[in-house]
Amino acid sequence: MLKPMTTAKLKAVRKSELGVFLDAGTGNTSDDILLHKLQQTSEVKIGDEVNVFLYLDPKKRLTASMKVPQMREGQIARVKVINSSNDGIFLEVGAERGIFMPFKEMKGKPQVGDLIWAKLYTDKSGRLAMTMNVSDEMRRASRPASDELKRGDKITGSIFNIIDSGAFLLSNERNIVFISKKEMTRELKIGEEITARVMLIRDDGRISASMREQKENALISDAEKILEFMKKNNGRINEKLSPEIIYQTFRISKAAFKRALGHLFKEKKIKRYENNFVLND
Repeated sequence: MLKPMTTAKLKAVRKSELGVFLDAGTGNTSDDILLHKLQQTSEVKIGDEVNVFLYLDPKKRLTASMKVPQMREGQIARVKVINSSNDGIFLEVGAERGIFMPFKEMKGKPQVGDLIWAKLYTDKSGRLAMTMNVSDEMRRASRPASDELKRGDKITGSIFNIIDSGAFLLSNERNIVFISKKEMTRELKIGEEITARVMLIRDDGRISASMREQKENALISDAEKILEFMKKNNGRINEKLSPEIIYQTFRISKAAFKRALGHLFKEKKIKRYENNFVLND
């Protein structure tokens, strides 16, 4: 039995003013499926066999379109979120309708307009669906870092997975890059594109990278963030802040926090007062 949200190769058996009807294979002509003229990407003649995408029209009738998914089953691609429902989201894959992704197949909370990495598959009901569980496919599709890539180089890619310890991205050169949580300057979301600095190239060609500037530049940047924070908080900051609070507030480590305070003290922009640093007059 033919189902919506599937593809099929069907034969054109009769014409009408609206288009052509395709044989549904039931032996009953009332089950024939309309392929409207507007859903034809090229002229279809009686006897032609055409690949079509099946979906339900507004009256819940099974109908066909030659605008089929531009992905093969099992293939991964970076695709756009075009709609959402109470049960999941819909992704643009070039078909007449968006392909559904249930909540259980999502990572994070993709919003309409986001670009995310996803894989096309057939669910238990036989319908096409999408999933964000693509890590295995990413590993198979990836390449080791080239010999030309060096520590300190910039690398650009899009996030495909986020775990407790950090985020993975696939670079434009198809390298897998890991950014640990302590090397992030802000919260990341799956699908977004970022540029990071190469910190380490492993023997297997995998890359570790950082969103932070190199220490010399980061020191100035961190100091400016702390100074701005103090201006908004009564001109003071406690030097005994926990590493967790420091990271939540400034996205830097305890060591970077101390270096930045030391820099501000040396520059005479702050002074010590009991367990606090306060702005200099």
